[in-house]
Parts: sequence; structure tokens; C-alpha cells
Amino acid sequence: MAPSGRLLAVHAHPDDETLATGALLATWAAAGEPVAVVTCTRGERGEVIDTPSHPTGVGQLEGDGPALAAHRERELAGALAALGVHEHLFLDSVPAPGAGDGASRLEDSGMSWVSPGVAGPADDAPATAFSRVPLDESARRLAAVVRAWRPDVVATYEPGGGYGHPDHVRTHDVAARALELAANGGAALPGDPWTAELWEAVVPESEARAARRALAADPAVRRLATVEGLDLPDAAGPLPPVAKRAVELAGRQIVRIEVAPVLDALLAAMRAHATQVQHVAACAADDGDGPVLLGRYALSNAVLAPIGVRETYVRRARVGSPR
Repeated sequence: MAPSGRLLAVHAHPDDETLATGALLATWAAAGEPVAVVTCTRGERGEVIDTPSHPTGVGQLEGDGPALAAHRERELAGALAALGVHEHLFLDSVPAPGAGDGASRLEDSGMSWVSPGVAGPADDAPATAFSRVPLDESARRLAAVVRAWRPDVVATYEPGGGYGHPDHVRTHDVAARALELAANGGAALPGDPWTAELWEAVVPESEARAARRALAADPAVRRLATVEGLDLPDAAGPLPPVAKRAVELAGRQIVRIEVAPVLDALLAAMRAHATQVQHVAACAADDGDGPVLLGRYALSNAVLAPIGVRETYVRRARVGSPR
């Protein structure tokens, strides 16, 4: 699909804009179309990668919420610059209409790894955590942004949050609810009603497994895993919620964004998030029917992950209608 119209991506933490929708953002920006990103939290409770093979020198920031938040803001700025995105705001910078103090901060809820590549809630999420803030309070903030910025497309995670992080799940719910509110002429919100399509980032299961197989079969990747103590993805193992079976995608409107034309920008954006992403590199593979792999990276769980040849989105019709 050729880029057309105004694109707004909504994400939970710094780095998600790159990992989930980086090719989409870079493709839209390269075409000269208006692009903006809303980030719901600053990733205050994130882990920090600081190892001999990936020295960031800021390992002490893990557990220091304010300091890590400030550092991740700078990483985010670098990643957005690499992707060519110049418009960004944090959701808590937007007053919540009718919800009292608009300056209240939205904080990272934290997470725990429940299986390779799949997250679950943290046991100690604070009361101010984004996933615990009333849905409509956050959604009304975002609805105000939608009415002001008037995007044609709002992109975010699928309902499972991509890999289960509670803030990702909440971000999807907030985005969907915000579009309902933005379209409702009776909602007590600033600006005129507005509708937009909702695009949910997914990966077809067959493509996810093919990319995992190719990554695990690459001799250079296997050597890297051995030397650095990294795990290889299990092509036959469980997949996170972002992976969808063919039957789940049947009959849906699907958008494909090719990664190859913007691969350099995507890799640069990943490297900008150095506290969160490591071992970023290009590595190509073909399964006989065409390319299935363009690169690899790992998160703090030390599991290598593939960069596939395309990003896929379930395209939902414009949510609501002005009335």
C-alpha cells in the first residue's frame, strides 16, 4: 500500500514505536506524508542492558525510575530522528478532559517474562501505572489528540498487546476507545468529531515461523548465540499474541509494508534504543520461495529475534462516524 494521509502511531513505551511499527513510520516519513507518535509512558520500570558485549555504561539506571525515564526519552528522540519522524508527544502531556489534573503522570506498569518472548503483569505495579489508570481517562487524552491532529490512520498493537505486556494491551484498548470518543459528537471533548482507521500490528504465523527457522539456521547467528550466551528462537514453539493463524486473518483487510526499502533506518532506530535492544544487525535468508529474513536483534531476555521482510497490519474500517 502506498503511503497516503496522516499517520498517528500510539505506543506504550520508548522503543515500541520502532520494534512494532518502525517500517511503517519510516515508509510514511520517506514518502513525505505527515507522521506523529504518541508514547503513553517513559518506560521507567524497564530493564537495562549493560553487558561486556553490549556496554551502555548506564546499568545503574535500572530501578531508578526518573533517571531511566530521562535516558529513554533521549533514546526515543534518536530513534524517531532515524525513522524520519518529527512529531511526538507523551500522552500525559495532554490534559484529560473532565478528569481533573491533566498533568498527572502516566507511569510504566512493569512486566515479568512468563515464557520466551511473552510478558505478563508485574506483581508490584504502582497505583499510578498506566495499565491501572481508568480506561476513559487515558482514552479521552488520546481522543483530544486525534481530534486536534486529525489522522487518517491510527496504528497500534493487536488486542493481545503484541507480546502480552500489560501496558501494550492497555494501549490497544485506549486507542480503540479514543477513536470511538473522537468520533462521537456528543463527547465532551475539544475540537470537532473525527474518524480514523485503526491498524493493528500482527505477524502471520507462517511468516513468524519461517523467519525463526531461517534465523536459527544461520551459521553466523548460531556462533553469535554460542559466544554471547543467547538463546535461539524455537520455530516450532509457542508464539506471542502478535502471531496470527491464517484462519484468524481470513477475510480481514490486510496492509503489508515492505521492510527492505527502510531497513537501514529501522536498524539505526533499534540501535538508538541501546538500553533495550542489543545485537542489532542485518542478516538475509531465503527459503526458496523468496526472502524470509532481513535482520536480527535481542531484547533483555537474551533471545534472538528475527526482523522479517514486511510488517503486517489488520486494517479496520474507520471507527465510528461523526454525529
